[in-house]
Amino acid sequence: QVQLVESGGGLVQAGGSLRLSCVASGGTFRWLAMGWFRQAPGKEREFVATITGSSGRTDYSDSVKGRFAISRDNAKNTVYLEMNSLKPEDTAVYYCAAGPRISGVASDYAYWGQGTQVTVSS
Repeated sequence: QVQLVESGGGLVQAGGSLRLSCVASGGTFRWLAMGWFRQAPGKEREFVATITGSSGRTDYSDSVKGRFAISRDNAKNTVYLEMNSLKPEDTAVYYCAAGPRISGVASDYAYWGQGTQVTVSS
């Protein structure tokens, strides 16, 4: 069983930056693909970014490409989401997820964190 705990959310002005962290425990972290998803009020959960376990290959949604960066530190069992040039439409609860392969589909991930709120004011 893998447990995931996110942190780093908060309130930021448009154009600002935040870095989210997600610490994993209970599994072999380097074998896990990790993803970030988000869910705004009244909307479905949507893919943000994903990274493979060892090669570090990444993929992003078009809405965040060029502004967000996903990375991981396998020695610390941690995945990060660096968010720059934030926009009000980035406001959402951000979730960390772990699964067997890199994917932009939420159902491909078996483990989820509790989420961290990101609010971007205009």
